[in-house]
Amino acid sequence: MNGLVSMFLGGEFDIFTIISYLLSCALIIFVTLPLHEWAHAFVATKLGDNYPRYSGRLSLNPMVSIDYIGALCIVLFGFGWAKPVQVEMRNFRNPKRDMALTAFAGPLMNLLIAFVFTFIFALLVKFFTLPDMVYYFVLYFILLNISLAVFNMIPIPPLDGSRILTAFLPNRIYYQIMQYERIIAYVFIFLLFFGARLSFISTITNFIYKGFISLAATVVGL
Repeated sequence: MNGLVSMFLGGEFDIFTIISYLLSCALIIFVTLPLHEWAHAFVATKLGDNYPRYSGRLSLNPMVSIDYIGALCIVLFGFGWAKPVQVEMRNFRNPKRDMALTAFAGPLMNLLIAFVFTFIFALLVKFFTLPDMVYYFVLYFILLNISLAVFNMIPIPPLDGSRILTAFLPNRIYYQIMQYERIIAYVFIFLLFFGARLSFISTITNFIYKGFISLAATVVGL
């Protein structure tokens, strides 16, 4: 099993942890991913590109955002993707900067969700004795949100990290990369399904989670 999922389950593959993990995946797919894509659409619209609004992507309807392969990857690997929001860079006032800001909005949304739920988690642990399924459900939900943020920051098309490159790469190089975006994406998916190890995602996810939980524990007084 993928290292990140193994980190979530902690080697305890009993029915309760598996059900908790699958329920947290469902919440990610039907709530978090729509929020992630809505954040892209919202920022793009605020920066002058109304194409996401006209194409129906300024929406929290999960059916607009679900990519079935990306959803399956979330369950199997602990990270994945939704249908990307299409934007028109020429509508931005500052195309390279605004494209980078639009791209960063999605991962930032994941981190904000994880941050808020870490504090909720700390409060629940302090004041209640949580059933194991509830405990692991909230824990997995936090970890999945962090891992999605980390995964999407990888600078490989079509992930958000590749869009952020627009702020740093010369136009000529960026557009050359984008010409092969679909091919790169297919190769990346192929490698994921055939055992490509992205252990750095679990390492960074765990590091961010420890930072969040340490801050929450200090504030809450655990």
